[in-house]
Amino acid sequence: MQSGRLPTERPRLLPNDESGRAGLATSDFLRFALDMPNNVMQLAIMLSKELVAASTTTLVLSILGEGENYGYALIQRVNELSAGQVHWSEGMLYPVLHWMEKEDLIESEWREAETGHRRKYYRLRQEGRKALHTEKEQWMAVHTTLTKLWKTQPRLT
Repeated sequence: MQSGRLPTERPRLLPNDESGRAGLATSDFLRFALDMPNNVMQLAIMLSKELVAASTTTLVLSILGEGENYGYALIQRVNELSAGQVHWSEGMLYPVLHWMEKEDLIESEWREAETGHRRKYYRLRQEGRKALHTEKEQWMAVHTTLTKLWKTQPRLT
């Protein structure tokens, strides 16, 4: 395989370990990673399930802070914003949305899309806006602490 090109062969995944995470076989990971340019390798690194779970509510609130949206579009938006590093599935997202509705953070409304299909659109409620403000403060405190520990500054791209 030529360096700088994406591998065409999928790497083998190992069975789930004790934490429930599947991983790449070491030889496959190294072959897969070494054959990719640095910027593409960075995209291949996925967040742990725990970090995805911890950030989901904040990300949903933040995306809905941009304006109302429907479930699949939320999945696409987080994928776009994270350059593929945060992976959401419908099976993960919809229970979170239902919980957020129950907590009065968001509200929803069924509408017909241009395609003729019905979509459920979500938008922030006042409580959701307050929660977003609190979440921003908390995540910035974590970010600031990690930045100090790692003695790095975030890169703006």
